[in-house]
Amino acid sequence: MTGAVQNLQACLTVHLILPDARQVGLEFVVDTGFEGALALPLETIAQLKLPFELELDSVLADGNAVLTPVHSATILWQNKRIDVAILGLGERPLLGTALLASYRLTVDFLESGQVTVLPITA
Repeated sequence: MTGAVQNLQACLTVHLILPDARQVGLEFVVDTGFEGALALPLETIAQLKLPFELELDSVLADGNAVLTPVHSATILWQNKRIDVAILGLGERPLLGTALLASYRLTVDFLESGQVTVLPITA
């Protein structure tokens, strides 16, 4: 899986499989400080009609705790369909470390530099 650096942010396109079976590719910023899988702005979640699952307390980077809606989605990750929880928060799509577990992330930090996610092999 590859992406590109934009404004010194590592970006990857993730394809979501919507409840009506359509696929939509969205660009996510890799956020190694975010332990979840994905986060999307609430407006985007509403547009995609992602199913609501529950609310949970989240601690933001500034230390504030907020009640956060969690929605479910199926994504294509490394050419496999997987079910993930998507947090409804923030102003831009974020990809967290839950999706990067057991993968190697490499980033060439220059404009249009390559972002690569590959499985770690023993």
